[in-house]
Amino acid sequence: MAAKKKATKKKTTTKSTSKKSKTAAKSSNKSKKPAFGGYAISFAGRKETVEQVFGNKPIAPSEMTKKIWAFVKAKSLSNR
Repeated sequence: MAAKKKATKKKTTTKSTSKKSKTAAKSSNKSKKPAFGGYAISFAGRKETVEQVFGNKPIAPSEMTKKIWAFVKAKSLSNR
């Protein structure tokens, strides 16, 4: 006698997909908040050259950052 194997079906659950769709629906319903701590800096219409802001000598990137922020604060170019 040949033994017949029963075909077993795997149950597929939709719980994981339904949770994903619910969280996606929740996030799309909320209004999008602006980025925390972000600055909006506008250099539009400025006439200063790079040499006027940084000087003529080569400087380190950390010094560039300090000079840029000093310039932005002195000219009130940020939104804060």
